[in-house]
Amino acid sequence: MHSYIINASIQIVPIVLDKHPYQWVDDAIAIIQQSGIKYEVGPFATVLEGTYDDVMKVIHQVNEFLYQKGCAEWITNLQIQVRSSSNVTGDEKISKFR
Repeated sequence: MHSYIINASIQIVPIVLDKHPYQWVDDAIAIIQQSGIKYEVGPFATVLEGTYDDVMKVIHQVNEFLYQKGCAEWITNLQIQVRSSSNVTGDEKISKFR
């Protein structure tokens, strides 16, 4: 894949009874925070911004963390926007609303 900046939205939906789902979500967000990738936490999803490889690496790390820590079941909802010839950034899409 190219090295332009992409946007991705990731939402983790734990299907568990062992602890409050927000605790699993908080752990997932901590993985994103530690990654060094640009991100913005929202009430329903977290938006990631970086190269395709970097973003996909973080998504993999989140899922691997949940698996390794024993989350019984979860849904990972993803939206990925890729532009083939240039960067696509969150600021470009929402700056006029800020």
